Amino acid sequence: MTRRNIDLNADLGEGFGAWRMGDDAALLDIVTSANVACGFHAGDPDIMVETASAAQARGVAIGAHPGFFDVRGLGRTPIRETPRRIERDVAYQIGALQACAALAGTRVTYVKAHGALANLANAEDDIAEAVARAVAGVDRSLAFVVMPGLPAERAGLRAGLRTIREIYADRAYADDGSLAPRSAPGAVLHDARDIATRVRRMVEDGAATTLSGRRIPVGIDTVCVHGDNPGAVEAARAVRAELEAAGLVLAPFAPY
Repeated sequence: MTRRNIDLNADLGEGFGAWRMGDDAALLDIVTSANVACGFHAGDPDIMVETASAAQARGVAIGAHPGFFDVRGLGRTPIRETPRRIERDVAYQIGALQACAALAGTRVTYVKAHGALANLANAEDDIAEAVARAVAGVDRSLAFVVMPGLPAERAGLRAGLRTIREIYADRAYADDGSLAPRSAPGAVLHDARDIATRVRRMVEDGAATTLSGRRIPVGIDTVCVHGDNPGAVEAARAVRAELEAAGLVLAPFAPY
């Protein structure tokens, strides 16, 4: 029997100058793909090059993680921009990370929208189309990480992109298959063992369970652990161990 591969990703490079968020070095020893902030919600040229170089040294794939220009809110504040503005901003951020990755001797292999931008792309067709157009316009070989069954996945497929279906280890789901708002009770999970057990169940069942108890079938290619959450390293380590115990092989979905 062929063993199934699965990817484990985390949001990294979320800092500016001397200020850094999260333990990127520790996470890079656990994950197989790194979503790197591209300078809008976080990140700067030094951090982008250093993160890309550290990932390359560990065999970790890197992806562009574009978001809204929202440093104070870490890209989690919804900003009403036109689809044309979003398309250009996303393309700009992808290009910035591509240049920094080249300096580090590696390359960007995928794109995953960040924070409020991702939430809007998962809810509104015009925003989803703008993000997908940006990815396809920059490089059609880039994979597009999406939540299954939502507008971003449909937009990616229409744009002819390779879509990578993602579940979240440490976030709860709403009944429509999107992420429950962070303000909702139980929306953000913290216990590493509970997170790991939940992920294994989702992967084995091919389904996510919502806060209300509804079961939603989903395809799963990659699992995300948020790098800025307290206990992120412990949670990522527990998730990896649980997936390996289930017989899965941890590997990048888009190796460089």
